[in-house]
Amino acid sequence: MELDILIFAAHPDDAELSMGGTIAGLTDGGYKVGLVDLSRGELGTRGTPELRLKEAEEASRILKLTHRENLGFKDGNLKYNEEHLHALIRKIREFRPKILFAPYFNDRHPDHIGVGNLVKEAFFFSGLPKIITDQEAYRPKRLFYFMQTYEFKPSFVVDISKTFETKMNAVRAYKSQFYNPESDEPETFISQPNFLKFLEARAKVYGFKIGKDYGEPFFCEEEIELDLVQLIK
Repeated sequence: MELDILIFAAHPDDAELSMGGTIAGLTDGGYKVGLVDLSRGELGTRGTPELRLKEAEEASRILKLTHRENLGFKDGNLKYNEEHLHALIRKIREFRPKILFAPYFNDRHPDHIGVGNLVKEAFFFSGLPKIITDQEAYRPKRLFYFMQTYEFKPSFVVDISKTFETKMNAVRAYKSQFYNPESDEPETFISQPNFLKFLEARAKVYGFKIGKDYGEPFFCEEEIELDLVQLIK
């Protein structure tokens, strides 16, 4: 199965938080979007790995993902090694996406940094024929990074005004992770009552920067072509 878009994330809920509106817009447009979580988030303070996988299934349904899987790598140890690198290369070659998304390579959580760097290496090395797997060499057209806790100056912002509520519904599918007044589990950085308000505020800020209601920011290390004629239209 080939995909138009392939997203790599460290933990279930990372992609929904960072680019759920963009995903919803792409799937609404008929594009095939796949998401590969590298770990089950078993070090998370709240919930269980089994529960988070069920929550991820519900979020996937809301976002209309074509494919989602979890590689089951050890949470807290998502960094470079040969096993991790070759697993990502195989996924890129299997799905042959036109565009890759990954966590930005500087963030509060070390796993996010590790996955961002891993995806960059896999993006390049998947195109080298002398790296042998059971698939043909293949390199996507672009690698874009999504924003998590730490901010960066975006290369572009995607308008998610029409899909913001879908994004938030996908986020809320992770009931174990976010604010729940009935929960007796310890409070975390993302379970605070104001965290979901922060998500909305950030989306409003980046939407304002492009003259829209809501936006999601992305970064690219390479120059991106701008079609001025399309912009004028």
